[in-house]
Amino acid sequence: MTTTASALSAYPPLNVQVHTPRLSLLGATDELLERLVPTVRKGVATGPPWPFDDPMSLYEDSPEREWRWLRGVWSGRGRVSAGAWRLYFVVVVDGKPVGMQDLIGVDFDRFRTVTTFSWLSPDVRGGGFGKEMRQAVLHLAFQGLGASEASSDAFVDNHASNRVSEALGYAPNGVSWDTRRGEQAQIQCWRLTREEWTERQRDDIRLVGVAECLPVLGIGPPPVS
Repeated sequence: MTTTASALSAYPPLNVQVHTPRLSLLGATDELLERLVPTVRKGVATGPPWPFDDPMSLYEDSPEREWRWLRGVWSGRGRVSAGAWRLYFVVVVDGKPVGMQDLIGVDFDRFRTVTTFSWLSPDVRGGGFGKEMRQAVLHLAFQGLGASEASSDAFVDNHASNRVSEALGYAPNGVSWDTRRGEQAQIQCWRLTREEWTERQRDDIRLVGVAECLPVLGIGPPPVS
C-alpha cells in the first residue's frame, strides 16, 4: 500500500485519504501541490485526444499555466459549503505524485449525487492507474459519503476514460458539449448507481479521515449499507 506521512491539518478535507494496494489519494495540501508542479509543467497536450479547456491550460507551455492551476485549486478549496463542494486529491504512486482526482458534490445532502474529474501524468498512463484511482474515489463517494449515484463524462474520442467508465459499470447517459482549444466538441456522459457499484465493490480499499470531514461538507451521516 502507498502511504505518505504528514502532520494533520486543522482543515479536515485535507486529511481525507483513500488507499488501495496500488496508489493513494491524499488531500491536496500545498506541500503535495508543490511536488506536483513538475508534472503539471511537463503535461502540455501535443496531440489528440485533446483535453478540456480548464485552469490548468494544458495547451500552453509557460509559468502562467502552473499559476492558473494553483489558483484554481486554491479557489476551489475555499468555496466549500453544504450547497457545493469539490474535494481535491493528489494521486500518489510509490511515493511520487502523478496526477489528481477530484470529487464534486452539488446539494449532496439532498440528492446524494457526485461527479468525478481527474488527470494523470503521461508517464504513467496505460498502466491501469486511471481505473484504480476512479475505483478509489468511488469507494469514498459511496462507502464514505453515502452517495446514491455518480456521474462522469469525457470527450467521445477519449477512449481511455470512456473505457474506464464502461468497465466500472457506468451506463451511457446521453451526450453534451464542451470546448477544447476554443472549439465545440461532443461529450459522452455516464451514470453509475449505488446498486451497480455495490456489485463491483472492492474490499481492499481503506478510507482515512472521512467522518471528521462530513460536517465541513454539510453532510449528514451516510445511510447504513
